[in-house]
Amino acid sequence: MIPMLFARFVSRVEEVLNDWKLIGNNSNKPPEKGEYTSGTWEEKTQDINFADFKFSVTHHCLKQESEEGEGKEEPEEDAFPTAMQDLLCMNNDFPPRAHCLVRWYGMREFVVISPGANCEAVISESKCNLLLSSISISLANTGCQVPMFVQIQQKWRRMYHGECQGLGVRTDFEMVHLRKVPSQYNHLSGLLDIFKSKIGCPLTPLPPINIAIRFTYVLQDWQQYSWPQQPPDFDALLGGEVGGVEFGKLPFGACEDPISELHLATTWPHLTEGIVVDNDVYSDLDPLQAPHWSVRVRKADSPTCLLGDFLTEFFKLCSKKESTEEILGRGPVEEEGKDDISHALSKLTEPTAVPIPKLSVSNMVHSARKRIRRHRRVDESPLSNDVLNSILLYLFPDAAIDKSSSENSESKNLYNQLKSAPSDSLTYRLALCVCLVNFYHGGVRAVAHLWQEFVLEMRYRWENNYLVYGLASGPPDLRCCLLHQKLQMLNCCIERKRARDDGRKTAEGGKEKERERGRERKVSGTTGTENGRLGPESAEMGREVSPGKSWDSWSDSEDEFFECLSDTEEMKEAGSTDGEKGGAKVAKPDGRLHPHGKLTLLNSQEPLYIPVTQEPAPMTEDLLEEQSEVLAKLGTSAEGAHLRARMQSACLLSDMESFKAANPGCTLEDFVRWYSPRDYVEEEVVDENGDTVVRGDLSARMKIPGNMWMEAWATAKTTPARRQRRLFDDTKEAEKVLHYLAVQKPADLTRHLLPCILHAAILKEKEEESVEDILSVRKAIQQATSHASKLLRHPSPDYKKLEDVITQLIAVETVIARSRSLKAKFGIGKAEQGDNAEDLERFVSSLLEEPEVSVIGAGRGPAGSIIHKLFVSAQRLADYSSDEAALLAPLDEDTGRGGGADDKKPMGGASVPDFPPPAGREILLRTCVPRPAPYSKALPQRLFCVLMREDFRLAGAFSSDTSFF
Repeated sequence: MIPMLFARFVSRVEEVLNDWKLIGNNSNKPPEKGEYTSGTWEEKTQDINFADFKFSVTHHCLKQESEEGEGKEEPEEDAFPTAMQDLLCMNNDFPPRAHCLVRWYGMREFVVISPGANCEAVISESKCNLLLSSISISLANTGCQVPMFVQIQQKWRRMYHGECQGLGVRTDFEMVHLRKVPSQYNHLSGLLDIFKSKIGCPLTPLPPINIAIRFTYVLQDWQQYSWPQQPPDFDALLGGEVGGVEFGKLPFGACEDPISELHLATTWPHLTEGIVVDNDVYSDLDPLQAPHWSVRVRKADSPTCLLGDFLTEFFKLCSKKESTEEILGRGPVEEEGKDDISHALSKLTEPTAVPIPKLSVSNMVHSARKRIRRHRRVDESPLSNDVLNSILLYLFPDAAIDKSSSENSESKNLYNQLKSAPSDSLTYRLALCVCLVNFYHGGVRAVAHLWQEFVLEMRYRWENNYLVYGLASGPPDLRCCLLHQKLQMLNCCIERKRARDDGRKTAEGGKEKERERGRERKVSGTTGTENGRLGPESAEMGREVSPGKSWDSWSDSEDEFFECLSDTEEMKEAGSTDGEKGGAKVAKPDGRLHPHGKLTLLNSQEPLYIPVTQEPAPMTEDLLEEQSEVLAKLGTSAEGAHLRARMQSACLLSDMESFKAANPGCTLEDFVRWYSPRDYVEEEVVDENGDTVVRGDLSARMKIPGNMWMEAWATAKTTPARRQRRLFDDTKEAEKVLHYLAVQKPADLTRHLLPCILHAAILKEKEEESVEDILSVRKAIQQATSHASKLLRHPSPDYKKLEDVITQLIAVETVIARSRSLKAKFGIGKAEQGDNAEDLERFVSSLLEEPEVSVIGAGRGPAGSIIHKLFVSAQRLADYSSDEAALLAPLDEDTGRGGGADDKKPMGGASVPDFPPPAGREILLRTCVPRPAPYSKALPQRLFCVLMREDFRLAGAFSSDTSFF
């Protein structure tokens, strides 16, 4: 049974090698220096089984562009496999980012067979030998020259054994892994002894052994002065000294050092056995004398960042389900009526004197606010009065001079992208306040308290005709978030109400003046309403709402007019109506704005006047959606289509009535000439006298029987705009908005304001990035903005994906904090650096972008000098007690910048070494010797040694001649 399973497994491995076309030897040029790190590695994986045990076969290969651009050279018949040639290549020793087998053996292509994801490790020696035999047979049968490895032992140990076969040659890959370093092999001389004994070269003298050494030193103890982040001013935020400046800014930066460690790698790339001494007594390997230094930084895992914490805590509010009443406790009405519930019926029957002023909504709102505060004890209020007043002053600085919008085109485009609100708007400021209050002043309870006060403020402003500060005039901007649209709608209602109230006062003043002028004007039949009821003063007020619109005398009711007309005016109205019906009299024009160019009415020579019309009702996106749903439910039947047309023609009917009032005796053709000129077709014709004249007629669509325009014209009355039923009932719409705001839960509010907070966070990160100038950060901000834009413009955003956007923004903040930390540690921005400042800036930027950065000039360069002094300072602090270290810290700060390599030894002192013991030592031994016999081919041999405190690894590649042995 076992031989059959073994044969099937070998056959399956061969099939995979053939499918991937790994047969034969592909001759490629040697890899360029650093190509293993900068190049692209490709992986292919396939699963195979040995009985019921699953294995994963993975092919790793460095993609080299030269393979496509240049013709492949025919390999020589006796050429070594590419993997054997790579064993001796020195261009990519110690790559900072690569597969462990690439680092240990220097290969650009290999295949790994490893146990499946949920399978146990291959530990027993018999199973290991079985797998090694299978890959040996597969390589021999297929002629594949790509090395194959088998992963054995536990995965964390990274133990691999493998083989590579060529024409008459073979390389065995072996590995030793221990937890402790044997004392006899803790230095170069002992490792050389192992290498020599393993290759067993019979030649005398032994060919030279090439040695490459890298020692890695770790710096963990940063000086306090090396971290630039200032802690937040909690006293200002918690002590009641909260001003607009504080509430208008989001915090930024990491709360801990985002750079946890600095790793210095000192490398001796080309040594031979006789040049360097390293044994258990003495070592020549002084890091300051190493010809090559390279540095990498270890970044703290998910450091706590201020902006990220604010966004995360704010986003958590979206999942809350409690209402404002549930959070803040029982409502004031329930509290007030609790004691008197037994007398409820008697209070209904007993006569009670109620002062008229107390019936106003504004007084009720303020009394409600007092009851809320009375029933909620001071110590129970989430927000203190000082903090609340500061917030309200920041949100509603009506007493201050209105500042002009400072938004540039980029910022404006950003709020359009994110569907948030302008950065100088009330909605944007409210989002900042909610975010800060949530983080600093009690979480969801403080948010509910602030929102309750905000809604009461909106009610007060509506009742007292105070415009809401920080909102652009005009209809709701559908490019903004729904909450911003609702606030704009409330402002529209306040504007209309103010204009109507002011117009009524103006009209009443005009009537008083008319009555004083006597009865002569009544007899003559002229009134002050000719050409519209707007005088110069009220016309100016009308323009505040919209140019050319009159709202001077509309009523609060949909069915009643504003003004009570005098008896004479009623008689005139009745007379004009009768006259219109009987055809005996011509109605007096009313509600004229101005003549429409030189046009005259078709049936007379009277000028055609543009009427004062009602402005269309502003709508928010949810109202538009509701209207669309209602219209869609009417169906496609003829009756439904007719009803839909009637519903959509309310504005058209209003304009027709205004036109009839302004142009007595007009026809539908006159109206179309003004309202839709394209539907009035004019053409030149020859009359009876032979003269060419221009005649016009309605377009074909206007003549269709049952046309909506004709029906509307037939039903339209002669009514000026000021006396029509309002298209936009500001009272009803304002109450709807206020009710909508009042029923919003803190979670709903958070969802409304989330686009504004993301907008503010992106603006903050752009501002911070402009100081640091990091290309990768700019690209990341653009990607986050694009991602957020796609999500937020959807009617129902995916909040799980929005959480990913917040994660992106946190990552950006972290990168900027890392940049500032490194710049502080290397003294960038200080005058002492002089000419080296640009080199240091490039060095720090590279540390952020690249896995490992070479230090120009090694220990003698500007960056190397600073790194050396950082190590010296850490060594001195580690050597002394904490009190003495505190005294020495300022001395290090003075000497830690500037200066060169000449003052290194005095700084370290005689007894304290400049560097700690290396955290890791890597030694690479290479040679080319005949093996196993003196007459065999000279083949590459390699041993990679890793010596760490609790890790000892030997990875050897030993080649032998299979033809001449």
